[in-house]
Amino acid sequence: MVKEKVIDLANMISKTKRGAKDEVKPEHPEYKVLEPVVTNEMAEVALCLKFREGMSVEEVAPLCGKSPEKTKELLWELAMAGATVVGEQEGVDKFWYEIWVPGHMELLVNHKENALKYPQMGKAFDDYGRKRGPLAIGNFPIGTGPMRVIPIESAISGESKRVSNDEISKYLNDNDRFSVSDCSCRTAREAMGEGCGHLKEDMCIQLGHAAEYYIRTGRGREITREEAFEIIHKAEDNGLMHNMPNVDGPGHTHAICNCCGCGCLALRNANMLTNHDFVRSNYTVKVDADKCVACGECVEVCPTNALKLGQKLCKNTPIPKVERELPYNTEWTPDRWNEDYRINREVVMAEGTAPCKAGCPAHIGVQGYIKLASQGKYAEALKLIKLENPFPAVCGRICPKFCEDDCTRCDIDGAVAVDDIKKFIAQQDMNADTRYVPTIKNHYDKKIAVIGAGPAGLSCAYYLAVQGYKVTVFEKQKALGGMLTLGIPSYRLEKDVINAEIDVLKDLGVEFKTGVEIGKDISLSDLRTQDYKAFYMAIGAQAGRSLGLEGEDAQGVITGVEFLRHVNLGDHSKFEGNVIVIGGGNVAIDVARTATRVGAAQVDMFCLESREKMPAHAEEVEEALDEDINVNNSWGPKRIVAENGKVVSVEFRKCISVFDADGKFNPSYDENDTKIVPADHVLLSVGQAMDWGNILADSKVVLNPNQTIQADADTFQTGEPDIFAGGDALTGPRFAIDAIAHGKEGSISIHRFVQRGQSLVLGRLKRNYRAFDKANVNLAGFDTAPRQQTSHVDGKKSKETFKDLRETFTEEQVKKESARCLGCGVVIADEYTCIGCGACTTRCKFDAITLTRTYDADAVEFKDLRSTVIKHALKRKVRVAVNKPIKKIKAIFSK
Repeated sequence: MVKEKVIDLANMISKTKRGAKDEVKPEHPEYKVLEPVVTNEMAEVALCLKFREGMSVEEVAPLCGKSPEKTKELLWELAMAGATVVGEQEGVDKFWYEIWVPGHMELLVNHKENALKYPQMGKAFDDYGRKRGPLAIGNFPIGTGPMRVIPIESAISGESKRVSNDEISKYLNDNDRFSVSDCSCRTAREAMGEGCGHLKEDMCIQLGHAAEYYIRTGRGREITREEAFEIIHKAEDNGLMHNMPNVDGPGHTHAICNCCGCGCLALRNANMLTNHDFVRSNYTVKVDADKCVACGECVEVCPTNALKLGQKLCKNTPIPKVERELPYNTEWTPDRWNEDYRINREVVMAEGTAPCKAGCPAHIGVQGYIKLASQGKYAEALKLIKLENPFPAVCGRICPKFCEDDCTRCDIDGAVAVDDIKKFIAQQDMNADTRYVPTIKNHYDKKIAVIGAGPAGLSCAYYLAVQGYKVTVFEKQKALGGMLTLGIPSYRLEKDVINAEIDVLKDLGVEFKTGVEIGKDISLSDLRTQDYKAFYMAIGAQAGRSLGLEGEDAQGVITGVEFLRHVNLGDHSKFEGNVIVIGGGNVAIDVARTATRVGAAQVDMFCLESREKMPAHAEEVEEALDEDINVNNSWGPKRIVAENGKVVSVEFRKCISVFDADGKFNPSYDENDTKIVPADHVLLSVGQAMDWGNILADSKVVLNPNQTIQADADTFQTGEPDIFAGGDALTGPRFAIDAIAHGKEGSISIHRFVQRGQSLVLGRLKRNYRAFDKANVNLAGFDTAPRQQTSHVDGKKSKETFKDLRETFTEEQVKKESARCLGCGVVIADEYTCIGCGACTTRCKFDAITLTRTYDADAVEFKDLRSTVIKHALKRKVRVAVNKPIKKIKAIFSK
């Protein structure tokens, strides 16, 4: 049943009348936000109040025809609900009503119990913005919108033209009473199941009379001025920006909001409607291209997608600029809106950006840490790397170096030695006094279980711990590190390197339980009863594949993966005699070189591929050859010969081709060209497989035919909503850096999943970095400079030890090598979509981004707002009318 008096109240707040063209009706958000919490009797009392003019109980009672006692009771019910405001004036409680936004919509939604009980209130808040926002497009002069961005103060601290009204500290110092509450916008989004994962708790600060109201009605808790400043800094650390109600007149506000571009309903006007003047500050961003190193940190924190990575190097063929239309002088119809702004953010310009950033699976800011290293800022360089990769010391030794393969310098004289620079920087992690342990951002009282202590699981645990979660990692082996520890020989990755970086996770509070097999020692159901809220499956591909050959079950035949695990755990006895390794990948190389170190008299590798087509990295093949390992290309095993149950030889046949015309693996052989090779041991290194055991018993998780787990490609969520997956368990065997990237994305999904009302996709950055076209780069004029090298490791020495004999760059080499970086990428700023919040400046370590005072606007008195907006709207109408024929003429000539 429609509450007629509540409709009247909604119309009064809206300054409309029943029967008018713009009247509020039952289907409108203004009514829907009041309906669950305001009765007709309450509305009768509220209808007697005045706009922003306080009235006492004694003044209201005779107007509504109720006793003072009843009037007081109903006024307080209205105030508690958020349909009126109460404040003490001259020692007496007085009541009044406000505008909808910023006003009653926030007050109503910020009643925590009601927001949870009545999700329609959050939706009404959202719908109101969608209803009113389009009317504002292009019609509000800069500085006069109901909400206005206030720059992060450190971003304008050196600005000579700054004024106090642009400083957060001015508003905090002008007031004596403060409260803090949850963000109302993100609360509304949460109520609709559309949360974006950004911190909402204790994020919005109320000042003066608003603080009094929030404290008295239980919406917020009282804080000191010092605590208010701490909240401001915490917001900035969490990537949030500052916004404030702009309807209290110049130099005044009753609140400071800490907003994100994907959750804030005011910033929706900028992002969805391209109506940035509605909220912008007096400042716009400027990028110093000479200083910018395209690390991308500013791009990912920008709330309006005004920053993207592009190309710094000169182009052979310049890309023509497309003339842009803006709501300033164009009729802005819905087809020009960006309805999907929360899922279609672009981090890179159409032209692409630096290949190293794009090619790295974790999209580390390679240019950034190289530049910091060149300046001797090694601690800052390590911090930058760890934003995307918690294990730089590990990766500095085993990374496949995609960044180097793609390096633009390859077209001049050879790639920059990125991995060696990273390895030098990461040496700080080897020392407890210099290793980087990030600050824990928040504190969430929720437990997360990570299954598997390999690179994916450890990465996920690291980022969840930084967010403030209680993380436990379960590992069935007695050692941590997964395939880093069990599948990579110590001569490539010594165990103290892995352990040093795992120690950082322990410093962050991550708990490790080794020797615990999920599905055998304890089940997922058991862990749920222990209050674990989500699970990350990262067991890795730790089983070896067989070939189905005759004689494969003979004594002396095992998989290479099993062999490496035994050696790394110290459970393997010495080999004697001849060893045959079947396979041609990086793992096969590791297996062969390890066999040499455990006593093999001779090691022979056989693989189907030619030397040029071997999947193993060329550098690793050379290292194997240097250790006297014979690499036999284009041979495939036909059968394993055994006598008395023990292997004695392997018969091989010549491989003619590995793939068929369609590119599918389908080897063909010359059956007349065979040979038998004596062997005392055969190590099969032809791939890895999953061994799930009973981990997934009684779950809804679905496995692919190759036993990898089925999960959403973007969120990594499986068929069991609280189970997420990553690393080899999701993709099959890949590199550690791929798994590390998965771990971070998995942590983002889990964070959102365990928080009420959060979407796994809305407001989530898709890091679709793309490299520019190298063919369109002008490399003329660059000097050649030889790549720095470490001393060659003598294979005769290296094969005698499990120690990693490879050197690390000296500091002088790092400086020389970092100078070879061409600085391919740069941040491109769109000054129109920039709203001058300064969030980007908090991330830049190179002083490449600054805010410049572009406007000189301020709020107007509320009584003057209507006339100000009408005057501006009329001028815009004229501009739109004048611009129409000009556009038609340009369109004709462009054809």
